[in-house]
Amino acid sequence: MTTDTDGNLGALSLTESHENGSTPSALGRRLPPIAELTVISVALMLSGGVYMAAHLPRHPPLAPAVGLLAGGGALTITAVVLLSRIRPFAWATFFLVARWALLAYAVIAGILGFVFIYDHTRGSTLAVLLLTLVVFAFDVPMIVAFTVARYQEAAPADESKDLSLQSG
Repeated sequence: MTTDTDGNLGALSLTESHENGSTPSALGRRLPPIAELTVISVALMLSGGVYMAAHLPRHPPLAPAVGLLAGGGALTITAVVLLSRIRPFAWATFFLVARWALLAYAVIAGILGFVFIYDHTRGSTLAVLLLTLVVFAFDVPMIVAFTVARYQEAAPADESKDLSLQSG
């Protein structure tokens, strides 16, 4: 809380500086392009999924879809590596949000996978579609959790030792 010239209390706005002239730490930090990489990966997964689904029930050419899947998977792995190297970071918040978002997107991906199986999609076509859904179901929760956690203050080192056991 800050006081104005009349002594009124008010919250520090997102663009204001602290008394020492620095910007708020959660807002002033430069972070790797985690959200950008995963959004591009989601776009590649959606493109591959639409391409494959457009050819069903016939057997589609797999090369473009596999290329999109490999590109999206590589971007996701890159984003995970970059994310794991961020210090300090609000990991407890990240995992709290990611856990629930992952549950929701696992259900969505499971339903979509069921639809492909129910429509008698088989073999390599089904494998590529299911892998595309897996990458998609992992990307979206990572975007959501990173976006929430990046604006939170990082917990002190002693409070974030076992993040898997912390829950909101």
